[in-house]
Amino acid sequence: MPGERTWFADERHAEVLRLLAAEHRVESGWLARYFGVSAESIRKDLAQLEARGLLRRVHGGAVPGQRLREESNVATRTQYAGQKLAIARRAVRFVPEGGTLLLDAGTTTLRLAELLPTDRDLVVYTNAVPVLCTLLELGIAGVGLGGRVRPQTGAAVGPLTVEALAGINVDVAFLGTNALSFRRGLTTPDADEALVKHEMLAAARQRVFLVDASKFGRESRARHATLQDVDVLVTDDAVSEEQRERLLAVDVAVEVAR
Repeated sequence: MPGERTWFADERHAEVLRLLAAEHRVESGWLARYFGVSAESIRKDLAQLEARGLLRRVHGGAVPGQRLREESNVATRTQYAGQKLAIARRAVRFVPEGGTLLLDAGTTTLRLAELLPTDRDLVVYTNAVPVLCTLLELGIAGVGLGGRVRPQTGAAVGPLTVEALAGINVDVAFLGTNALSFRRGLTTPDADEALVKHEMLAAARQRVFLVDASKFGRESRARHATLQDVDVLVTDDAVSEEQRERLLAVDVAVEVAR
């Protein structure tokens, strides 16, 4: 019985979103019994999820605020822009002198690309067309990984990308995600992109994930990494102390951008 276990807040949030995706509605009273918590705890859970635009509260429960499977175009993603910039600035400290990097596709990794120092003799591999364009503008040596380009993210995916990743070794990979939960790890909507993200893990000596706090407690369709795959997680100051402690408990180094 689910109510017989202790659910952390972020686990409840992820489960509510899973139930919404499956049932298209949830009832507050049923959720309180399901999780074994008070009605006030459920009210706070639903209010937090509504504030993040993930559902819409109605009398007695909640319904989806938008299609949960929707994936917006990377060019239109303007939410949490300040947090993503702060995370990118914090992540620069992990850029080595004269090293090789791997940059994933995404808005936060694009911010990092824009901040890369031009005097460190870097070589940067990427499957992201926007990142590659930025590297060329900065005069940083960039190597594009081939493959079919997804218009939603500007990311190359598929067998050609996977094959290219199998042939490289880099000092640091800077990676993103659409969702992070303590139950399912790091997930993203597209299976092809998840496979490429997973292959990136093996190519790097150090894996640094750039994840703003809005991604916590969420789950998407395809898993690309477990928490044990994360060496360093750079996030913003909206991360809770409970979330930080749980990451540290699985040996994830947490860097908080302010």
